[in-house]
Formats: sequence, C-alpha cells, structure tokens
Amino acid sequence: MLTQSNLPEPTWQIIIRLLRWDKPAGRLILMIPALWAIVLATNGTPPLALILVIVFGTLATSAAGCVVNDLWDRDIDPEVERTRTRPLASRALTVKTGLVIAGVAFICAAGLAVYLNPLSFGLCVAAVPVIIGYPLAKRVFPIPQLVLSIAWGFAVLISWTAAVGNLETATWFLWAATVLWTLGFDTVYAMSDREDDIRLGVNSSAIFFGEQSANAVGIFFLGTAILLGILGWNLQLHWEYWLTLTASIVIWSKQYWQLRNPDLPRPIYGKIFSDNVGIGFVLLGGMISGLLL
Repeated sequence: MLTQSNLPEPTWQIIIRLLRWDKPAGRLILMIPALWAIVLATNGTPPLALILVIVFGTLATSAAGCVVNDLWDRDIDPEVERTRTRPLASRALTVKTGLVIAGVAFICAAGLAVYLNPLSFGLCVAAVPVIIGYPLAKRVFPIPQLVLSIAWGFAVLISWTAAVGNLETATWFLWAATVLWTLGFDTVYAMSDREDDIRLGVNSSAIFFGEQSANAVGIFFLGTAILLGILGWNLQLHWEYWLTLTASIVIWSKQYWQLRNPDLPRPIYGKIFSDNVGIGFVLLGGMISGLLL
C-alpha cells in the first residue's frame, strides 16, 4: 500500500527542484545586486514596473543558469554528496526535458528584457555566454567562481542602465563590490565541496586558494566593504546606510573567523552562504533609507 511518503514525486515538484525554486537563497542572492542597482540609480524611487521586470527577470535567468549547470554536470553531480539527488543527476528528468525547460526560462528572460532599453538589452545578450560558460569553466579555468562573479556583475550593469539609460562612476563601484562579494560567498560555498571536487578533477576557488581559502574570502569581503564605502561616499548616502554597512562588516568579520577553523562542519558553509542573503537585504534597506531619510 502506497503512503504519502513513498508516493512518486509529481513532475511539477521535480521541475521546481531543477529550477532551485525550492531553495530561495540562491535566487535571492542574484536578485539583491540588481535591486541595489535600481534603488541607487533612481535615488531610492524606482518605478514599480521596473522592479517587477528585474525581480522576474532574475528569477528566470537564475533558473536558466541552474538548468544549464545541471545539464553540464549531469554525470558529475551523482558523485557529489550535495548534488546527487538533483533531477538530472538522479535521472528523474531526461536531458531533453532539461533542454526544453532551459529554453523556456531563457525565452521568459528575453521577453522581459524586451521591456528594457537597447543598452540594457545588449548587456542581457552579453551575459548569456557567461551564464552558459560558467559550468564549463569548472573544467578548464582554475577560478571558475570568477566567471560566476562576472555573471552576477551583469545584474548590476543591466539594472542600472535599465533605470537611467547609462553607466556612471557609481555603477562601477557597485559592480566591483558585487564581483568581490560573489567571489567571497561562492568560495565559501565551494569550500564545502572541496574534497569531492579534488576527487573528480573539477576546479574551484577553494581548491586554487587551498589552505588560504579563508584568508581569500576575508580579502574579498574586505574589498567589498571598502568599495561599498566608496560608493556611499560617492552618492552621499546618509548615516542609515553607514549603520547597515558597519553591521555587515561585523558579520563578515565573524564569518571570516569561523572559516579559519579547518574542522568547520559542512553545514556551516551553507549557513554562511545563506547569511549573506540577509546581509544583502540589510544593505538594501540601508541604501533605501540612506537615500530617502
């Protein structure tokens, strides 16, 4: 007799897992730099229509990226504890289904991008090879997290230009801060998979930096803080922003000291990654209040 626990998983739930919509942290952490950009570019008053385009655009883009990643890694993921139950790795979905879903996600993202101006649309197109190439970078490039960080940086460039139609000095400070922040939290993520990646011959920043990985993360977070400080000074943000930046620096410092422990349990790496989502929203709140109050 079938019980609720051993009933076959519905296809729609498997697709949700493929898109990673059951794990919102990874979706939100891409959305955050895009929201930073439209808030700062519009002095804290972005139009609602643009907010919706950015939110749904990042959801569609990150979904497409996840499927592409799993298509590339469908023969590697079964060998990694954290990823062996992914739908393509476990063969719960076929490659053909994965290709169709990736195509639909990219089409949805492209449909939303049509709303944007020509410069923003061109940046969207430029981001696609980076998104598709990131999983391949793990096989040929020693620091593939840098490729992912550049992909994250496009969220800033696309959103800023969508808001005001051009790139400004402040845009590049925010872009660089986003790249370093992403390098930091994704290196933390890679540290939990380091042993599996070494065994499988896959590159990662955690392998590249080796015993200095914690120090590398600390430098990335320090660089992020410095650039966000320069950004706040450049845009003359008020004290509320500086309060949230100070709080973020305190948390990043705590995370750095945690990472220095060579016997850190694996779940802590995931918690540090998730905590950076909270940091991102705290900073977003600081940006809004630092502009409007």
